[in-house]
Amino acid sequence: MNTLIDAVRRTACVGVRVATDVRDLLLDLLRRGATFVEQWLTGRKKALYGLAVTRILLGLLGITIVVTNWSTRYYAYGAGSAWTGEALYPGSDFAKFWPTSFFHDIGQQDILLTVSMAGLIVISALFMLGWRTRLVMPLFLIGYVSWIEMNDVLSDQSDNLVRMVLIYMLFADPAARLSLDARRRSKDRTAVRRWSRWRAHLHPYDTMLHNLALVVMVLHVALIYMSGALYKAQGQTWSEGYAVYNPLHVDRFSVWPELADAVTYWGPAVAAISWGTIIIQMMFLPMLATRITRIVALLGVLSFHIGIGVLMGLPFFSLAMIAVDSVLIRDRTWLAMGRELRNRWRAAGGASDTSARTRPTTPLTAASPAPASPLDNGAERSPSEEPTSDDQLVGAR
Repeated sequence: MNTLIDAVRRTACVGVRVATDVRDLLLDLLRRGATFVEQWLTGRKKALYGLAVTRILLGLLGITIVVTNWSTRYYAYGAGSAWTGEALYPGSDFAKFWPTSFFHDIGQQDILLTVSMAGLIVISALFMLGWRTRLVMPLFLIGYVSWIEMNDVLSDQSDNLVRMVLIYMLFADPAARLSLDARRRSKDRTAVRRWSRWRAHLHPYDTMLHNLALVVMVLHVALIYMSGALYKAQGQTWSEGYAVYNPLHVDRFSVWPELADAVTYWGPAVAAISWGTIIIQMMFLPMLATRITRIVALLGVLSFHIGIGVLMGLPFFSLAMIAVDSVLIRDRTWLAMGRELRNRWRAAGGASDTSARTRPTTPLTAASPAPASPLDNGAERSPSEEPTSDDQLVGAR
């Protein structure tokens, strides 16, 4: 009997120790997770170049969509748009309250509509360039939403995404790179020193809002892809692998019939594109976890949107999606692409300068010898034309 009691006691002690170890392990994991999340959110701002590219592409979207509708502005949005019924019965709630009702209120006055659309182009350009972004971005958001919601017939689903992303960007810092604001801050040392006093106190909160806005933006676009994949998987055309074929041969979307015929000529390729689209969209968020799968996912969705924009005549939808996907490309990748472009530009400029220096400056006469082949220009070089140390450094980079 005593032996049984001792065995029970030992078993209970072992169980208590195991439970304690498991509890300590879980608490340690929770502490490490909380520390990681805190450091990730408040350490430094993420995806500064990606958000800058998003800002540039959204500003470009605002310019191009207004410019392409400029010639038909009266018929689509002005006094001639009575056929839509939007003037009396707005299809969007944004047209029912201020300030997003601005364009709806002045839409029947063609002169005011023209001036306001021109102003929207200017605001879009300022937003794209990153000039006084904190002031211009809310104006761009209000102006874009107010104008785009005037006619639901001409809108698409990218309008909802752009509106939501612009709201998220209000809490981020999209002008920290590739902007006139960043250039001005880098030159104005006095303002930087004055701002640095407040920055020490505001940095954790400002950084946290920036990174949280980035997280919400990524989750938003990932949910769009995943929900789209689930919806596609329910359809017969997608499950059987020929869904890509149908819209490319509908008169409303087939803007390049010959190109659509070439893309859909081979059946296995149509099936691969159809099923590959579902797989990449469904697994988009998990594929962001590693570098290789992230590259595959981004190349897949980039090809998908380029195909939609070119083959189906939906450039603004594709541009909006590509703009949001830009935040998923790491800053080091954007910097590497920028360095490569600069090196190629300098190399092209150096080649043109070299050809200009080696070109003969005196007119050739009949007694002059035949000029050397252009391929021989670099065969012999005078001492004055030897590459300088800067040129060597550029070549080394």
